[in-house]
Amino acid sequence: MSQVFDVAIIGGGIQGAGTAQAAAAAGYSVILFEQTGIGTGTSSRSSKLIHGGLRYLESGQFGLVRKALLERAVLLRLAPELVRLAPFYIPVFTTTRRRPWQIRLGLSLYALLGNLTPAARFRKLPKADWAHLDGLVADGLQAVFMYQDAQTDDQALTRAVTASAVALGAELRCPAQVTDISAGESGFTLGYNQQGKPATCQAGVVVNAAGPWVNQLLGRVTPPVRGLDVDLVQGSHLVLDKPAPAGIYYVEAPRDRRAVFIMPWLGKTLIGTTETAYDGDPAAVRVLAQEEAYLLEVYRHYFPTDNVTVVDRFAGLRVLPRAGHSFFHRPRDTIIHQENAVPGLVTLYGGKLTGYRATAQEVLAVIRPLLPKKQPLADTADLPLTPVTGPLG
Repeated sequence: MSQVFDVAIIGGGIQGAGTAQAAAAAGYSVILFEQTGIGTGTSSRSSKLIHGGLRYLESGQFGLVRKALLERAVLLRLAPELVRLAPFYIPVFTTTRRRPWQIRLGLSLYALLGNLTPAARFRKLPKADWAHLDGLVADGLQAVFMYQDAQTDDQALTRAVTASAVALGAELRCPAQVTDISAGESGFTLGYNQQGKPATCQAGVVVNAAGPWVNQLLGRVTPPVRGLDVDLVQGSHLVLDKPAPAGIYYVEAPRDRRAVFIMPWLGKTLIGTTETAYDGDPAAVRVLAQEEAYLLEVYRHYFPTDNVTVVDRFAGLRVLPRAGHSFFHRPRDTIIHQENAVPGLVTLYGGKLTGYRATAQEVLAVIRPLLPKKQPLADTADLPLTPVTGPLG
C-alpha cells in the first residue's frame, strides 16, 4: 500500500533540503527524494560562500542582496560550526574598471542593506598593510578595501539542513529516482525506484527542486506540462596547491572584467568561478580546458608565480531564466513556478545557497492554501544546524 504524504520534494540539494525542513517544521508530512546523494550536485560545487552578493548591486538586484544579507545573519547564528565570517579584500589597480569611489559607494550600500551591523562594516586598508596580502602584486595598486562575508562547506550545510528535516519527521529516499508523477483529483501519485525496487507514494503537493534536471523531471508528469525556458550556465572552480590565503580576494578578471574569487579552502587555494553556456547531460558537466586556462590567468595576474599545480577541479550548473541579455544581468533569485494545468505542482528554478531558508518560506506560502491545516512544530529561524558525519535518515 502506498504511503501518503502532504508534500513530496524531489531533489536533495540545498533548495530541496530547505523546503523539506520548512515543510516538516510547519507540521506537514514530508518525503524527500534524491537520486544520487544529499548535496552532491550543484550544492557541492558552489563558491562556498554565504554572502549578500555584492556584485548583484550593479544589476539592480537590491531585494536579492537584502534578503541574502539577512539570511547570512540567521545562518551565522544557527550554524556557527558551518558558517563563519571571513575577510574579503577588493584590490583596486590603475587598470581596474571600478574606481575606488565606486567600490566605496557599493560597500556603503551593502552595509546599509545589511542593517549597518558590525559584520557589515568595511574599511580601506592603509598602505602599510599591503605587504601582508599573500603576495598580491603591488604594481599599479591604488587601494585595497576590506569587508566581511561568510564562507561555508556547501555540502556539509546541505546535509545539516536535511538532518534537521529528518529530525522533524521528514522521510528521506536516497538514492532514489522518481520515474513518473501522475496528477489526479485528490493529489499526486509518484512512482520511483529505490535500490532497483519500484515503489509508489501519494502526495497532496509536489515540489520540483531538481536543480539542472527540473525540466527533465517535468517531462515525467502526467498530464504533460511545459515549464519555463532556461539556460544552464556552467561555473567552474580550481583548487591550487598553494597555501590558503589569509582572506578572500574579490578580483577583476583582466580579460573580461568579470568578478572572480581567490579564497582559502581546506588548507589550499580555491579560485572561481566562470560563466559558460552548457548544453548536455547535467551529470556530465566538467571543467573545460579554456575555463582552467582563464582561471589560472586570473590567479597569475594577481599572484605572479611560475609554479601553479591544479590538484582538484569541479563545475556546477546554474539555472537562469532565458533572456536576450548576458548571464551577468539575469535575475539570480529563485523563480517559484506553478503549472496552471496541474495545481499543486511547484517547480523551483535557480536560487542561491545563502537564501535557501527564505526561499523555503516563500514556497510554504505558495503551497499552504493547497494543504490541510497543521500545527507547526518549530520555526526554522530558531533551529540550530550542526555538522553531520554519519548516514542520514
